[in-house]
Amino acid sequence: MTNFNRPALPAGVRTNGASTSPWWANAVVYQIYPRSFQDTDGDGLGDIKGITRRLDYLADLGVDVLWLSPVYKSPQDDNGYDIADYQSIDPMFGTLDDMDELLAQAHKRGLKIVMDLVVNHTSDEHAWFQASRDKNDPHADWYWWRPARPGHEPGTPGAEPNRWGSYFGGSAWQYDPKRGEYFFHQYSPKQPDLNWENPQVRHAVYQMMNWWLDRGIDGFRMDVITQISKRVDPNGKLPGETGSQIEDYPAGPDGYSSPFPFCSDGPRLDEFLKEMHREVFDGREGYLTVGEAPGVAPQRNEQITDPAARELDMLFMFEHVDIDCENGTKWNPTPLDVPKLKRTLAAQQDAVAKKGWVSLFFDNHDQPRVVSRWGDDSTEENRVHSAKALAMLLHMHRGTPYIYEGEELGMTNAHFTRLDQYRDLESLNMFRQRVEQARIQSAESMMDALAKRSRDNARTPMQWDDSTYAGFTATDARKEPWISVNPNHTTVNAQAQQDDPDSVFSFFKQLIALRHNNPVVSAGDWHLLDESDPQVYAFTRTLGDERLLIAVNLSGKEARIPGETEAALTAVGETPDIMLTSYDPQHSADSLAARTLSPWEAVTVRL
Repeated sequence: MTNFNRPALPAGVRTNGASTSPWWANAVVYQIYPRSFQDTDGDGLGDIKGITRRLDYLADLGVDVLWLSPVYKSPQDDNGYDIADYQSIDPMFGTLDDMDELLAQAHKRGLKIVMDLVVNHTSDEHAWFQASRDKNDPHADWYWWRPARPGHEPGTPGAEPNRWGSYFGGSAWQYDPKRGEYFFHQYSPKQPDLNWENPQVRHAVYQMMNWWLDRGIDGFRMDVITQISKRVDPNGKLPGETGSQIEDYPAGPDGYSSPFPFCSDGPRLDEFLKEMHREVFDGREGYLTVGEAPGVAPQRNEQITDPAARELDMLFMFEHVDIDCENGTKWNPTPLDVPKLKRTLAAQQDAVAKKGWVSLFFDNHDQPRVVSRWGDDSTEENRVHSAKALAMLLHMHRGTPYIYEGEELGMTNAHFTRLDQYRDLESLNMFRQRVEQARIQSAESMMDALAKRSRDNARTPMQWDDSTYAGFTATDARKEPWISVNPNHTTVNAQAQQDDPDSVFSFFKQLIALRHNNPVVSAGDWHLLDESDPQVYAFTRTLGDERLLIAVNLSGKEARIPGETEAALTAVGETPDIMLTSYDPQHSADSLAARTLSPWEAVTVRL
């Protein structure tokens, strides 16, 4: 564990209902996707030594915590989220010695390291799963095994235990000839779900978590942790199984029903999380736990992250990144509805107004680049202004902000035009299922959707400089990067931005410093203004006598400052105290005087 070299919140400031302010209340987390961050050995894949090499850059940015996507031993079917050995580093990333050196060097710079914890499922190459293929092995009940549907030949179409489909396409059941049964996988067939109903599974997971914490890591980001508890009937049968007392939902146009309603925020989730806290975190200090929470409503976030519950510190909520998905699928993207975004984020903020905490994010390894998604990357000017506007909007909310690698540079979507440019398992599988098998979407429509929403948009190499491979790997490396570098790296890169006071990078540094040094940003009350305005997203932050107004024009057109926001501005007088702006102070002072905001203008004013 490590201490920070930045101001801590005053002890008397209420943050999430805890009696004292938790250290992470004014922290900023930076997510690293290791295979795309920095390659040091020329194999086209990022590695742990590359992360260590770039620690000074991260310290200069001002972040406090580094979250690493999985670096464990893995077949890499889903880029490491299919773990074959939790206590080994995959050779593509390095060694345990490299990991220990990263921890030492990060801690020396006041940076904490949080590792990804993927325990809803493992790889099918994990020793636990291989042992479970024998019905007589002690691990036989460590996964969700089921026989074929009665009256059907095992392994043939229609013999699956129920009609559930995988989120990555195809059936959620895979037949194993060795065992003569099917195993359940919400994701890839190479990612079988662990059976958390079995206490031996939970004990093994907790033992592994303690091993890593004892080694010196500072916490865990828990992948789809709210899916570890499945809904079963009194006889242990899943919905839709023969003889189950729980009915399944109807199949969709692709021929499958969804396991999501029955595998998200299940009946034993709180029990499992409380047990995890007791067995792993009680008696420890300085750690961070954040859970990826698909299917969890804001009100449940308040319950799970209430310090009195002793479950998790914070959750990633997903309603706001689903608002531009038509009919519940991201493969039918729709334009941003600003009032809907306000209502969705307001629900998250309001739920934790008295207790609990929320994670703040737009970008991550599963989301497209927000500057391309909700901003405007059509011109350099619009890219810079919209990247800054979206950053201010996010970071000035109450909660812990998460920056995804390259977001601080305003990195954009890849803008791929051919299917063979994609590497993402989900993208390739869904193209095959939706276009070639179910024929519910045209190839042209699906390619457009991939260009806008594929996870690969976030996974192109980090853009360090304008060299051939963007500084991700050497220009004479023996292998090209595992996925193509975005061509705009010649203008959008860290080297060009670090010493530029008007860059997106410099703006992020100011945002982070604002949070570190002003308790009102971290802990102040949050209040939305002008909920229905289609362009301006405005809110106030209040702590004691200090009050801030944040106003963001989320459009490429000039916006009139709406009524409630205009009324709040009456307190600033003729010389507003502008703390931060996405343009320049004089421009924003003129904008406020005229009661307008320029395209993508964002401003924070002290009232």
